[in-house]
Amino acid sequence: MDAPLWTEEYAPALSELPQDDAREYLERAVDEPLNLILQGPPGAGKTAAARALAREAHDQPDADLIEINVADFFGRTKTEIKNDPRFEGFLVGRSSMSKRDMINRVLKESASYAPVTGAYKTIVLDNAEAVREDFQQALRRIMEQHHRTTQFVITTRQPTKLIPPIRSRCFPVTMRAPTSEETVAVLERIVEAEGVDYDDDGLEFVAGYAGGDLREAILAAQTTALDADEITMSAAYEVLGEVGLDDEVTSMLDDAEAGEFTDARKTLDDLLVDEGLDGDEVLGAILEAGRKRYQGAELARLHRLAADVEFEMHEGTSDRIHVSHLLAELGREA
Repeated sequence: MDAPLWTEEYAPALSELPQDDAREYLERAVDEPLNLILQGPPGAGKTAAARALAREAHDQPDADLIEINVADFFGRTKTEIKNDPRFEGFLVGRSSMSKRDMINRVLKESASYAPVTGAYKTIVLDNAEAVREDFQQALRRIMEQHHRTTQFVITTRQPTKLIPPIRSRCFPVTMRAPTSEETVAVLERIVEAEGVDYDDDGLEFVAGYAGGDLREAILAAQTTALDADEITMSAAYEVLGEVGLDDEVTSMLDDAEAGEFTDARKTLDDLLVDEGLDGDEVLGAILEAGRKRYQGAELARLHRLAADVEFEMHEGTSDRIHVSHLLAELGREA
């Protein structure tokens, strides 16, 4: 999708979050900053809510909001972390550090500097279910040391993966999956701003198609609008029924089998980030392509690998890490 993503262009303000129960807690946190755990299923809007809170709370959110996705560390090599422009300033001359020490230094340095405006800054740790326990212990100490000037907002789909000392230092806010009516209201706001023709049946179809995943609903609406110039039930049914990832997934599998793992992982990142898919959706697309591509023992092997990846993802670890592992296994004999 080459056009700007509606999920970014129409990122909600705090007052526009569809879940009124969570919204009330977050509005209260603007005046009484405290550490938060935003917990809920994929696509419920946890990261969008954390950003909305920071925009409301800080005069200069670009300066006083720091976002760290756990996959930025645990799914990458030391060289990739060191060369990331967001982190390289903290790691100059420290190439001999272990990955764990690199991560701790980036987080500690991010927490230690003074806020640009106001009394505190906000650090968002996204997809925190993938954080190892030893790193969580280090995070706990950093939270204790810098609690006066730094608010931590931790997003996770599995709060039980967090150690009790972290959970006890954060107020839990549940971001439930939005209802169909709430999803339709969000879509209506966006398509009216875009000037897209629509009808109620079309928006309801898109909301039902997404099944409570707000991010997927917004992307599906954008896809329909770009392909059909309108969002009606018939247009959405036709477009979304044909939406596929055959070219991207085929290219990714070609690269994996050829041992071109860097290229395969770049395509995976495009699917997870640019297309806004989650690991289950990418895994399903890989299996669909694999059934056309493999037979017999090769197909059985793909299904075994996929079953392992699905289990690990549902245990709360990084989608990117485990789908990457599947691709690496496909190229093991290259």
